[in-house]
Amino acid sequence: MKDRVVKTMKSMLLFLILLGVVSGRRTQLLEGLPATSTVEENSAAGVSVYSFNVTVSPLASGVAVLPTIVNSNPLTEAFDIESKGGLEFRVITTGNPVLDYETMPKSFDLQIFVEDTTGRTDLNTLTIQVIDKNEHPVFRGNVAIQTVTIYVLEGTPPGRIYQVDAADPENERLKYSLLPATVPFSIRESGAIFSTKEFDYEKDPHCYFLNITVTDPDGLNSTKTVTINIININDERPYFTTKQRIYRIPEEQSPGTIVANITAKDPDDEDSPSRLFYSIQSSDSRLSINPATGVLQVSGRIDRDALPLRLHPNISLLVRVEDGPSSGHAADMEITVVIDDVNDNPPECHPSDFRKEVNENTTPGTFLVDLRNYCKDIDVDPSNNQFSFTGLSGFGSNNFALESTVSGRLVMTGTIDLENPANPGIEVYTLTVRVQDAAHPNYSNIIYIYIRIKPVNEFAPVFHNLSYVFSVSEITKVGSSIGRVHAVDKDWPPNAITYSIVAGAGNRDYTNIFWISPTKGDVRILARLDYETTQKHIFTVQASDQEKSTTASVTVNVLEVNDEEPVCSPSFFSLQIPVDLAVGTNINGFRIECQDRDSDPRSFCYFINEGNENSHFIFSPSAGSNTSRLILASRFDYEGGLDTNWIYSLRVHITDDNLISAREKMTHLIKTGTVTLSIRVIPNPTTATTTTPGFTVVTERENLFSPSAWYVPFTITAGSALLLGLLGYLGLLLLARLRTHRTALENMKFVNYTLNLLFITG
Repeated sequence: MKDRVVKTMKSMLLFLILLGVVSGRRTQLLEGLPATSTVEENSAAGVSVYSFNVTVSPLASGVAVLPTIVNSNPLTEAFDIESKGGLEFRVITTGNPVLDYETMPKSFDLQIFVEDTTGRTDLNTLTIQVIDKNEHPVFRGNVAIQTVTIYVLEGTPPGRIYQVDAADPENERLKYSLLPATVPFSIRESGAIFSTKEFDYEKDPHCYFLNITVTDPDGLNSTKTVTINIININDERPYFTTKQRIYRIPEEQSPGTIVANITAKDPDDEDSPSRLFYSIQSSDSRLSINPATGVLQVSGRIDRDALPLRLHPNISLLVRVEDGPSSGHAADMEITVVIDDVNDNPPECHPSDFRKEVNENTTPGTFLVDLRNYCKDIDVDPSNNQFSFTGLSGFGSNNFALESTVSGRLVMTGTIDLENPANPGIEVYTLTVRVQDAAHPNYSNIIYIYIRIKPVNEFAPVFHNLSYVFSVSEITKVGSSIGRVHAVDKDWPPNAITYSIVAGAGNRDYTNIFWISPTKGDVRILARLDYETTQKHIFTVQASDQEKSTTASVTVNVLEVNDEEPVCSPSFFSLQIPVDLAVGTNINGFRIECQDRDSDPRSFCYFINEGNENSHFIFSPSAGSNTSRLILASRFDYEGGLDTNWIYSLRVHITDDNLISAREKMTHLIKTGTVTLSIRVIPNPTTATTTTPGFTVVTERENLFSPSAWYVPFTITAGSALLLGLLGYLGLLLLARLRTHRTALENMKFVNYTLNLLFITG
């Protein structure tokens, strides 16, 4: 890209120069040009090719455009112009590209342009001839750019080992030579290097330095150095220098602990550090060996107390040394590592906590648990696996003891009675025993023993009372609670008590009149109590703790309540009396007879509650008897207008409160019986009965309805139905007339007709 820009600028400058020439302003400014000069091929950068001066106009103050190569033919950048000072300049080589006589043009025409400050310009040509030069031969390939190192395996037969490549710029024939002459190598006219012997690494030098010289016919030469290294081959078997075969280490050594330092040597390596590779042929993850140094070390846990070391405490290894990582010569050596036991395990008990149940009445001296049957120390050496039991402790531990520190037998020494107030009331005793190694460092573990004191059901429940008496009103609602029984259990902890009725809670009508809550002892009634039937109920309740039980008697006294109303006969009756019946007469000999299941007949009271207008009727006696008669108390006065009602409907109330005081009436129920009487007063035939003002009806004969006159209601009903049907039909006719838009007169006639018809039928 840069080259293109430069070329473009030069072309533009040339255009400007030509433009100036055409315009007639070109002047001779370049002294010594045009001219011809020479330069040797492959000249380095900065070689002076041609010098010239610039002459400026007297009016000019200097050079506006320095002498510049604006074009070359053929195009090249191998030349440039630099100032020598003042108005002196010279053309020099740039070194890029290198002027090669064999490959580049032999002549270049350079057009040089200059301009002074007055605008005068000059353009002249410098022709440069490239002169051929006899150059030194040159090496090609790797030899030309670096020192070549050649590797030759020992034991390799004599032969060609390398080809040197060189050339002469003038294509002259070259000659190869090798120094020093004493080395076991030679070089041919073709540049091929040959070895002249079979090398032995252990006897011959390991490295040779060869100076290779190439010379052209004119005596010009170039020299390069070639290094030849003799490579040692693996032709010797390594051997172990370590003589020890048995090693001993304690168990449980941490990873990385050194067990042994295995050493070996390879004759191929002479006195230099052996490049050997160590390995363990037997598969054992507990030991490993450093492949480079041969250091044998612990790599995994070594437990002397676990199988197979528990039975065979030796680890046998086959160590191999090789003089190559994958193949080559090798040597094997078997070593044995003896593992010594150490006291590294505390005694352990399985399980580590013991749970035992003991009845609260267990006798002292009872054997509970033998700890030694559950404990062991897995260390192999007998001196390391002995242990003892000590330090029995825990709240309440005075009730227990160990027979000896060796046996580990736990026995009970005290009596634990949960019901005894002096006992702390503990149901579970937590005891600890230390099991400890006999050997140093005296490892130990703690055993937890949980002794649960199992309660024994020694006592039966006891009721607070031997018998219970409840008084209950006979009107108490079904389902109501009437009392509670309660029992306690002296056992600790108290047993759950359940209650039940075991006898006497029913009668011939009800299997169960009473019910008791199984958990709370509440007694409830399941059926209505009736004092008049049974005044006292006696039944038996039982309290049970699932194993033992006790009973108590419950008496329920039924309290009488006035809950029965008087029942009188008859409850309804119709009477007829003449209007002139004498006062004080027992009307038609009528009397009421009443009975009350829970009241004395002397408590009955009789009074007329409704319908006794003008108080014409009374009952005698009005109280104190179960029988009372209806008496006419006053005469009827229809003529004087005092009486107008001919039929009396009396509502008679009979109460049972005659013997109850005012205070008791407020707190007791009063029951009332009811009797309805219909009394018809029969007037005399000549009696005037007032009905509607302005009318007097004289009754000569009383018209009494007879059940045999069935036709009367039938006739009335049929006539009413016929009248209703006729009215409906007339209404339909009226609507039809209105819809036909008749005249008002015709409508009036129709209405008059309808009214007349209704009057006639009415």
